[in-house]
Amino acid sequence: MIGHFILRLTIWFLLTANLSLVNILIGVAIAVFLPYPSHSPERLKDLFRGIGKILLAIPQAYIEAFDLILRPHTHEAIIMERASSRRSPGLVFLDIFLITFTPKTTVLKYHGEGWYEVHLVDRKAHLSRPET
Repeated sequence: MIGHFILRLTIWFLLTANLSLVNILIGVAIAVFLPYPSHSPERLKDLFRGIGKILLAIPQAYIEAFDLILRPHTHEAIIMERASSRRSPGLVFLDIFLITFTPKTTVLKYHGEGWYEVHLVDRKAHLSRPET
């Protein structure tokens, strides 16, 4: 439950980019009053790993945004990216959020077999992308 609260509040602050007292209170209210999943909870380790990935994705997003501005990206492709095993709906959402948070990639579809369909832009035609 605490893991869900921290995850929801972190996502709220990333989406709003506002740390005013009113926004903090709204974020806490949303994190508390949204219904919690009735299925088995994610392991706390997975949630903290996800929060760590979010914190690392922030500077990566800025770097990619400047790269898009300064150098043309003329190649694009649809790639299939493998999801980690044992992903609950909350962790699938976190994966999709992380992939889409960076400017060069957008998740188009999640395939239930454990794959994300990702639209990718790049400067080079080879379009290789490291795992997220």
